[in-house]
Amino acid sequence: MNILSIQLAVAYGHVGNSAAVFPLQRIGHEVWPVYTVNFSNHTGYGQWKGPLIPASDVASVIDGIDERGALAKVDAVLSGYQGGDDIADVIIDAVARVKAQNPNAVYACDPVMGNAKSGCHVSDNIPPLLRDKVVPVADIITPNQFELGYLTGLEANDLASTLNAIEAAKEIGPKTVLVTSVERPEADTENSIEMIVSDAKGTWIVQTPRLPFKRNGSGDVAAALFTGHYVRSGDAADALARTASSVFGLLEMTYQADAPELLLVEAQDAYANPKLQFEVKAL
Repeated sequence: MNILSIQLAVAYGHVGNSAAVFPLQRIGHEVWPVYTVNFSNHTGYGQWKGPLIPASDVASVIDGIDERGALAKVDAVLSGYQGGDDIADVIIDAVARVKAQNPNAVYACDPVMGNAKSGCHVSDNIPPLLRDKVVPVADIITPNQFELGYLTGLEANDLASTLNAIEAAKEIGPKTVLVTSVERPEADTENSIEMIVSDAKGTWIVQTPRLPFKRNGSGDVAAALFTGHYVRSGDAADALARTASSVFGLLEMTYQADAPELLLVEAQDAYANPKLQFEVKAL
């Protein structure tokens, strides 16, 4: 399958397209990356070099792809960190053009804003744009629990409230919602972390061990792999199981090596041959 992935790129490390493209390729997808920024490294370092790519340049790249007759062959559009606040319109237009040529194509939006511990780490203009313009045209969204709460205006801090927020998110437009980094007081949040997915067929949860560290980009990998598996199979529970196994394998290898960035290439067998060691439970 062909995936058009519109996200940031970094030279050093693995976030955005620099995290998403290789895992998607490793599970058998053709990926056409379009960059919204071209940074030296992710912004979590506090210092970085490189440009935000103007929306007109991003649109021009997509125009060039269209001129090859390739947009008709896109099975999924994936977007993540958007860079400038003028990128939203480019993404929305790209999705519309893809779907006009291939009505079966889907749009998966990772609404990157921030997290509960550090708050928002994007421009103040980005979250409202995601909520009001981008998410309503998405078929799949992959927010973390903090982002889900912002998008819906609802609390998402235990199982009941998170499930309620998921249903509210579906009313905005997306048919499928994957929530990452789920924490709830009724679970052992010191030693575990969860993901929940919900679509028209049901709702499922998976729990994995919590490793005592954090590396940027794991959410980008999760969004990409879930999209890749789900678009191929249409089975949300199976896509969740494979994504959870792969991301844990990547993080475990990175943690054991005490690597400063995700060991994206070294962990490739975790994408191609996930162990499926974590039980996915229907809710």
